[in-house]
Amino acid sequence: MSQDDAATPELQRFPPPPLPEQERMVEAILFASAEPMSQREIAARLPAGCDVAEALQALRARYDGRGVQLARVGEAWAFRTAADLGFLMQESVVESRRLSRAATETLAIIAYHQPVTRAEIEEIRGVAVSRGTVDQLIELGWVRIGRRRQTPGRPVTFVVTEVFLDQFGLESARDLPGLAELRAAGLLESRPHGDGLTPGLFGEDSDEGAGMSAEDLFEDE
Repeated sequence: MSQDDAATPELQRFPPPPLPEQERMVEAILFASAEPMSQREIAARLPAGCDVAEALQALRARYDGRGVQLARVGEAWAFRTAADLGFLMQESVVESRRLSRAATETLAIIAYHQPVTRAEIEEIRGVAVSRGTVDQLIELGWVRIGRRRQTPGRPVTFVVTEVFLDQFGLESARDLPGLAELRAAGLLESRPHGDGLTPGLFGEDSDEGAGMSAEDLFEDE
């Protein structure tokens, strides 16, 4: 036996399991995971030669229309309760709190304009953005620091995270509702707007206190 033959990869010596078995493996991995998993993370736990993408699509089709569905969260995958059955989970919610207006506006700007710098957020809002608001959104896991802009000063940019997408049942930021949908839901005001500003989406109030805590991001109901 030549040295090359001795070094034959496991992939060539042992064929991967059949696709139905691969589906079962992926199903077990995702079911046991507390967090969404990427294809790379899933593949690292499967035998060599498995087609993770095909197994995921087959598994997703098999769960379509059931009470639990396989959902894509950004670049990751996870099992989630079907959206139309969410009302059954209401008793599991301990507390529901709203973000403050400043935090909501900042989060909305990042989601719709990402990647966006702090200066661009302030330009869109028309008021200064305190460091505390962005920092606390990062602590909540909904926003993260992106790449630096290749402009003078190389400012950092901000983007939403997969945790944010998962929280709101989105596959990607492209699934965010458009202006027409927001207006139809009564979430946008119809009022004149300045140049470059999103119509009626952002208010005039400014952030207060750069040293705010996570509690300051929420309004009491």
